[in-house]
Amino acid sequence: MKEFLSERRLKKITAVVASRQHSLRIVLENIHDPHNVSAIFRTCDAVGIPKVSLIYNLEKFPRIGKKSSASAFKWVEKEKFKNVDDCYQQLRSDGYKIYASSLTEDAVDLYKLDFKKKCAIVFGNEHRGASYEAVSQADRIFKIPMFGMVQSLNVSVAAAITLYEALRQRLSRGMFEKSELNSNEIDSLIEEWSKK
Repeated sequence: MKEFLSERRLKKITAVVASRQHSLRIVLENIHDPHNVSAIFRTCDAVGIPKVSLIYNLEKFPRIGKKSSASAFKWVEKEKFKNVDDCYQQLRSDGYKIYASSLTEDAVDLYKLDFKKKCAIVFGNEHRGASYEAVSQADRIFKIPMFGMVQSLNVSVAAAITLYEALRQRLSRGMFEKSELNSNEIDSLIEEWSKK
């Protein structure tokens, strides 16, 4: 039985590693509630995002309980930044276009964005939203269309809606069928994940 479970686990790890979308990134700026951070990480893992960029310069990074998202944190890398400039500079040097979520008048509809390109999606604080710096320096500003009385969605819900639109677009292009990594990178990640 143990041998069967090990083989099954290895197959799962291999499939997940091969389908990770390294050309898709999430940026979280000063998200306060640990439950929101946890939920976003779970969604990132579910749609194949391998790394999340975290900007924390106004809020402390929230303490995440082991029960809430320990499994997602295990499979999704984190990189921390102290300001927007450093984060955006790193993303742009790696070839990412930056899409920031904001309720500004010039924001385009989420469904008009092309998520098949190499892009990073920015979500801001639950109360303040994304900062002026994060929005003004983005390549595109977007919002989720809403037709009710409430102005905005919970940030973890907004992230999930956006990421599943990215997933839909990428599935239609067959982007999950061919790995963005070479065979050596895949083997290295499989070995690393097998030890977790």
